[in-house]
Amino acid sequence: MPSRDLHPPFTSTVAIDWSGAKGKRHKGIAIAEAVGDDAPRLVRREHVWSRQEVLDWLIDRAAAEPTLFGFDFSFAPPFVDRGAYLPGEENVPTDARTFWAYVDHRAPDEDLGAASFLEKVHRKHFYFGIADGVKADFVHFRQCDAALNSAGGRKTASAYDAIGAAQVAKASFSGMRLLHHLAGRVAVWPMAPLRPGESAVVEIYTRIYIRNAGLPGNKIRTSAQLDAALVALGSKPACLDHVPTDHQSDALVTAAGMRAHLAHPCAFAPTGLTPHIACTEGWTFGVT
Repeated sequence: MPSRDLHPPFTSTVAIDWSGAKGKRHKGIAIAEAVGDDAPRLVRREHVWSRQEVLDWLIDRAAAEPTLFGFDFSFAPPFVDRGAYLPGEENVPTDARTFWAYVDHRAPDEDLGAASFLEKVHRKHFYFGIADGVKADFVHFRQCDAALNSAGGRKTASAYDAIGAAQVAKASFSGMRLLHHLAGRVAVWPMAPLRPGESAVVEIYTRIYIRNAGLPGNKIRTSAQLDAALVALGSKPACLDHVPTDHQSDALVTAAGMRAHLAHPCAFAPTGLTPHIACTEGWTFGVT
């Protein structure tokens, strides 16, 4: 495991508000970067990103300067509590990196989508509505989610819940496809060790940084609220000339929050992260 005094010299932090929606272009994707001590800024504000474009952009940026990238989806489903990602299924991998490849090979959806993996390939494991039975039977969490909830973090969405505006299943499984294509090119923490002077990718959860800013964890919907949160996180205000969307404000706050969290002595060595958890479930950057 990484030592507790590890402070990789990232020159910038980038937060990517992700989308698992079907299709080729996704209004739900927003990217913000915090470079040096500057205020965070949106990357290509008016652009409607595809997931493939995000992947290509990240690879180019990662090679240009040591950057810490954050994605707001679960890097793996729960594993530790039940000893499997998809209990009862045969030939399903038992580590995250191999599971990413498993998802990628079984989800032929366009633009790194993964809806068919949930809807057809392993349908019985995902909750789509009352016809599937009791929702609680599908809701399982990872160890980092439990640690966050024990500290009052209110992580309520499960990677197996595929219905409603708050569901994260489609985003997470499409994200696993992206991680498969990143593996070996950019370090994905904690599944792979950080390399000094190189870029890395981590999992993020926006509510952590909104709460760190002293706010209750709700969405930020005005420029004034956004700037107040940024200042509380030790950042310069963004001073936007437009009203931010939920996705934009999430990305901006998280980029600043990630930068602030780099100073935490346990940023990359949180209490509770074991080698087994690291290779199977991963961990959310910001949960200490």
